[in-house]
Formats: sequence, structure tokens, C-alpha cells
Amino acid sequence: MPEAERPVPLADGRAQGRITFEDVWFAYERLPAEAASGEGGLATGDSPPDWNWVLKGVSFDAEPGSTLALVGHTGSGKTTILNLLLRFYEPQRGRILLDGVDVRDLPLTELRRQVGLVLQDVFLFSGTVAENITLGDPRVPRERVEDAARAVDAHRFIERLAGGYDQPVGERGANLSLGQRQLLAFVRALVYDPAVLVLDEATSSVDTETEEAVQRALETLLDGRTAVAVAHRLSTVQHADQILVLHRGGVRERGTHQELLAQGGLYRRLYELQYAEQERAAA
Repeated sequence: MPEAERPVPLADGRAQGRITFEDVWFAYERLPAEAASGEGGLATGDSPPDWNWVLKGVSFDAEPGSTLALVGHTGSGKTTILNLLLRFYEPQRGRILLDGVDVRDLPLTELRRQVGLVLQDVFLFSGTVAENITLGDPRVPRERVEDAARAVDAHRFIERLAGGYDQPVGERGANLSLGQRQLLAFVRALVYDPAVLVLDEATSSVDTETEEAVQRALETLLDGRTAVAVAHRLSTVQHADQILVLHRGGVRERGTHQELLAQGGLYRRLYELQYAEQERAAA
């Protein structure tokens, strides 16, 4: 590969955390031949006909240190945006930038160092608590692990375990509660000090009491970092700096919680639907 085409690191070694999507199109698969040829659903306008587009011309900016929330119905493209940011897939068209640098021009190891991932379904492997936090990297000192655990209020429950940080974790964390597993995921992200956090609804499956502890930990984790978060419950994104409402692969609406409610569009309908469901569940 010519020197000019080699991936290069960010100029200052650590990202500020500005995320930009520029006219991003993505599809997991091509359309069947008959659809691409114009039968059974030929795309029109600027949409090329030969791909089954999941994202269609998505553009947005997330400022350093801000929280961007992605909401919308299942299949609207929320998780796909996260996958593209982490380069699990590459877009067919458009660019994704970190601090103005195309993520395809960054070494994958650097991108993954700059961008931390916290999933709704936390993956834990057979090993100790400390090994699950450091992902088995012996270069991470125990002091940093404990400092990160204290920051998100996980240190107390870890110390109460029989082996503390050396306590073996069962397959997929079976000997830990859901809330404890989620807190360990936060410690894991914090110990590597990423500039950007990618979140897939960190509190959607925990009970109310545990959710409060997880939300407090999340506030610590987000402090000074850019966050791009998929939200299934709109109550968790009311304080986001920007909310994108996705519909059929495009950005239908954008704004703050209050701005979107005032627009009276899709976001308001989603919010009222969830509120009605909560009322029925409480009755």
C-alpha cells in the first residue's frame, strides 16, 4: 500500500469526539434481480435500485462531549448507525468522520481505542472480574481498574464478592445480577478512557431500583465524552443534546426532547404511545 494511503493516527493521539455522518447509505444485501430491474419495488429518485437500503442519505453532527440519541421503530436503522461507526460494516456511499478524519483512514485498533461500546446484552467471559474489565490485558494496572470501578459505584459490590476483583465470573456472568453485569460493562469502558461512547440502551432490561444506580453510573461515564445512544425508552433520552428520529432508513426529525414534542410529529406520537403503555402497565 502506498504511504499516502496507509491508515494514519489522529494528530494529537486522542480524539476530541466530534462524530459526523455525511450522506451515508448502507445495505446489508442486494435486492433480488427482479426488484432491481424494476419489478416489485424499484427505488426512485436518488436511491440506487440494486441495494436493499437500510440507511438512505443519513447526515448528522455530534459535537464533542454531547449526547446524541437515536430513536425510532424497530428496523429504522438505529443499530446500523452504531455498527457503521464502529466499522463492523462499511457504508456503500457517504463518509463517517471522527474529528474530521474518515474512520476508514484510521487504524482499526485506534478507532476501537477511541470509541467504547456498551451493549444492552453485556458479554462476560469465563475469567475473573478484573480480567473481564481489562479484557485480559495485563498492561492495565489494578489501580486504574479500581479507580474506574469507584467512579461508577461498582467497587462496593465487587469488594463484597468472595474473591473481590479476583472472583471467577461464570459463563456469561451467570453468577452476577443484571445490574452488576451492566456496571462491569461501564467499568470496562471507563478503564480505557474512550473519547466516544456507543450505547445500546444500557438500562432497558433492569428493574427500577437498579436503573437508578445504573443511570448515576452512566452520568459519570458520559462526563466529558461524546455519546451516540440507541434508545428504546424515550424517558431515558429526555436530556440528550440532540435526538434523531429515524424512519425507514432516513432522519425524519431532529431536535431536543421539548422541540420534538412541540413539533407534534413522529416523536410525539412515539412518546404518547409509550406513555399510554406505561399507564396501562401501572393500572
